[in-house]
Amino acid sequence: MKPILALLWALAMVCAVPQSWAEEPDHAIHEELRGVLREVVTAINTGQYDRMLPYLTENIEATSVTQEVMSNRADVSRYFQEWFGPTGYMRKMEMNLDADKLTELSPDKSWGLVRGKAIEHYEAKDGDLFDFVTRWTAVMVRDDDGKWRLRAIHFGTNHLDNPVLAKVSRTLIRYGIIAAIACLLAGLVIGWWLGRRRRPNVPVAPA
Repeated sequence: MKPILALLWALAMVCAVPQSWAEEPDHAIHEELRGVLREVVTAINTGQYDRMLPYLTENIEATSVTQEVMSNRADVSRYFQEWFGPTGYMRKMEMNLDADKLTELSPDKSWGLVRGKAIEHYEAKDGDLFDFVTRWTAVMVRDDDGKWRLRAIHFGTNHLDNPVLAKVSRTLIRYGIIAAIACLLAGLVIGWWLGRRRRPNVPVAPA
């Protein structure tokens, strides 16, 4: 009985896969686009930044969450090395990207537009951790060799509500409290000292 059930399950799975493909238009293209996304994210999360370069066009246009602009593969490599390399500003960064919906393909299927959200997790060299919720918009193109690549991407975040701003605010509040206490103590000391200087010397009558 068990072999028959196993066979039926296998047949059901074989039938179900083509049916799911049929429900998604241009399934092969979207699978390739998902593969590009996976490779780029894996390269970033493992610190192998140059591994993503073959999945970018030579003339890639990218804007990071810090609003730094890159116009070719060399710029992208340089950006990640400056920020996350051995002598970079940060220890590492991990990213999770999710598309809002399927890539909107052009009528001739030569390019596509997609947008979504991301979680960017940063670890500073002093141990501080920051999680940015970002939005991104990307343009994908079918390159001359027939492969899909990332042509342009732009990241943005809410600069009025992000972890760095929150930390700066907390730091300013803490330093403000410390400065207020210091000023209060200094005022008390100076007042006591001035009071002593201004106190008149009362002559002592001879006994």
